[in-house]
Amino acid sequence: MNLEKLRPDKYLKYLYLPNLFATKRTKEILSVNPTIVPHREEAKQIVVSVYDYNAESLEEKKFAAIDDCFTYKTSGRTTWINIDGLRKTDVEAVCTHFDIHALVIEDILSVNQRPKLDEADNSIFCLLNMLYFNEETFAVEQEQISIILSADVVISFQEDAHRDVFTTLRDKLKTANSKIRQRTADYLCYSLLDLIVDHYFVVMEKLGDRIEEVEDEVTRGNNSRSLAHITHLRKELIVLKRNFSPVREVVNGFLRSESILLEDRHTKYYKDVYDHIIQASDLSENYRDIMVSLQDLHVNNMNMKMNEVMKVMAIVTCLLAPATVIGGIFGMNFDSNVNFFHQRWGFYTAVSLMLLIPFGMLLGFRKRGWF
Repeated sequence: MNLEKLRPDKYLKYLYLPNLFATKRTKEILSVNPTIVPHREEAKQIVVSVYDYNAESLEEKKFAAIDDCFTYKTSGRTTWINIDGLRKTDVEAVCTHFDIHALVIEDILSVNQRPKLDEADNSIFCLLNMLYFNEETFAVEQEQISIILSADVVISFQEDAHRDVFTTLRDKLKTANSKIRQRTADYLCYSLLDLIVDHYFVVMEKLGDRIEEVEDEVTRGNNSRSLAHITHLRKELIVLKRNFSPVREVVNGFLRSESILLEDRHTKYYKDVYDHIIQASDLSENYRDIMVSLQDLHVNNMNMKMNEVMKVMAIVTCLLAPATVIGGIFGMNFDSNVNFFHQRWGFYTAVSLMLLIPFGMLLGFRKRGWF
């Protein structure tokens, strides 16, 4: 027998109980330790998208080298520089050229960073996560995005170059005389935050559909997999909670800020985003309450099933008791003068009693409503 094909190490690890019950998803959600320097893999390539615009015109460019966007620092128009893919040298070069504090570089390159807002004299930096719902694994996925607002320039850093939630914003930028083309950089920053927060509702809607499916599963056909599905969804709700509460603080930071980069006429727009994140947070709490109720319902259903099984077993035991007693009496190993021992109809009488007495007990149980 080839022992290498058996791979005993693959199975022996499950003898350790924590390995038996631990899941990869749990570790992904809860593995956040600020004392450990995280390791981020460098992007193989980056894509730099530049939108330089005013009310009359729009210049859209894409570059593969980070240096090509440096000329837009003083273009005299509003500029959005979006960088897909993170590399330390590129992030340092951009932040140095645009006079961004060194601590911001560490936050941009961080992994599993808590959403936050930092304000400096010449810039406002915020970090949060874009959320997506994976239809195959029913998991909420995160992508960290960093946004820097400075005079007439908004710089955004994304991890994944293949997806984001800014398609609507790009379409508006391409539309002449649109509101965003007539506004300043802080309105562009608001638009980015608004699209990120609005997409939270899309994720929650899909998660809500999944919750309804699990609810029907628990209500109609409660089985051993139901608890696993409930536990999985509760973990995904933890992801929502860990994002919504800090993002609320981020948006509130814009509302309380007295920076000259933020115009008073745009405060109401940030207030609208704040209202949306409050609503999203409340909705996630409602989902959490539903999952707690579903878990209680699952446990109660399992207990009811167990009670039904125990009741049936108790009834069967009671019904068999008379037959056991009668069989024991007539099966004693000594001679006796008990009636029917040596009678012709003794056997048939004993069998009849074994059947009639349980039948009478069954009728009595039924009349009392015991089943």
